[in-house]
Amino acid sequence: MNDLNSILSEPVAQLGATTITLGHALAFGAIVFLGLFLALVIALWRSARARTIAAAEAADHARDAEARMAGILQSQAEMQGRMGAIADVFGARQAELNQSIGQRLDAMTGRLGQTMTEQTKSTHESLAKLQERLAVIDTAQGNIQSLAGQVVQLQAILSNKQTRGAFGQSRMEAIVADGLPMGAYEFQATLSNGSRPDCLVRMPNGAPSLAIDAKFPLEAWNAIRAADGADLQKVAAQAFRRDIEIHVRDISEKYLIQGETQDTAFMFVPSESVFAEIHENFDAVIQKAHRARVIIVSPSLLMLSIQVIQAILKDARMREQAHLIQGEVIRLMEDVARVDERVRRLQTHFGQSAKDIDEILVSTSKVTRRGQKIEALEFGESEAEVRSGGPAKAEPGVRVADSKTGQLRLRVVEGDD
Repeated sequence: MNDLNSILSEPVAQLGATTITLGHALAFGAIVFLGLFLALVIALWRSARARTIAAAEAADHARDAEARMAGILQSQAEMQGRMGAIADVFGARQAELNQSIGQRLDAMTGRLGQTMTEQTKSTHESLAKLQERLAVIDTAQGNIQSLAGQVVQLQAILSNKQTRGAFGQSRMEAIVADGLPMGAYEFQATLSNGSRPDCLVRMPNGAPSLAIDAKFPLEAWNAIRAADGADLQKVAAQAFRRDIEIHVRDISEKYLIQGETQDTAFMFVPSESVFAEIHENFDAVIQKAHRARVIIVSPSLLMLSIQVIQAILKDARMREQAHLIQGEVIRLMEDVARVDERVRRLQTHFGQSAKDIDEILVSTSKVTRRGQKIEALEFGESEAEVRSGGPAKAEPGVRVADSKTGQLRLRVVEGDD
């Protein structure tokens, strides 16, 4: 025992002032071993608990998996049922679709046949109308050919100065004759200086006449249109300006006579295109014509001027006939006054007749009321009639007792009047 204690008392290590013996080392190793053993036990216990919890969770997961599998199997069964129902529905719908498609195909076939028939009929009708239109086109072609011949004739007329002048004069005469009454104009009248304008329009109240002369500078205008280069166009424009100035000077010198014609004269250009060319590109010619008191007019402007002259003539005739119109108005007012007087007398007669009718209606209403009163009476024998053997007299409005019924009855006795 002492040997053991001595062995345990032997120093093993020196830590500073502390001497570590073998017993101390064994005691420390025993404590460390005990701690390790306890740690191992706790670790084993925790591991066993973790395995238990894991097993429980695995069991729960297995149950959940089984439940989910069961749900999936049930859903699969339901899905299979639904798929079967859908297959049945699809089969029925497929049959209905086939039937519907068949019916529609039959109907479409029928409609196509009907449409083809109608289309064939429409095609025949269209062909018939086409033939009619072709006939109309043939007729129109003949008219066009005739018109082309007329255009050629018109071109031949316009290519000659004399015939072109006659054409412009005839167009001017047509406009004047359509707008003014007979006697208000004169064609090819001779003036005091021996010149003869194409037309003289007689103005009212002894005013001087208006001279109108037709000019048609077609050749120079065609030359402007046919010119290719700037030089040729300039030369054609100068020729056109020169022709217009010559016409303006002739009209100003021949047809403007003091006291016999108006201070201005009309130069009639029978083409709107030529008139537009003059006003668009030859303003100097227009100004020169104004200074020469010559107005260049187109068919539309001449028509407007003739309408203005017509209004002036109409106003003059109205003023000439003003006293006659005034007399007619006075007589008309006298007739109106007589009609008013007669209407007033007729109104008086109607008033008296209405009054008489009202009095007659009052009398007839009185007669009707008296008749109703008489109709409402009941005639019976009274006691006075029985005793006296005759009807008893009673005052108007008195009650007489009936001998049979004992009731009082009203008897109305009219007076002597």
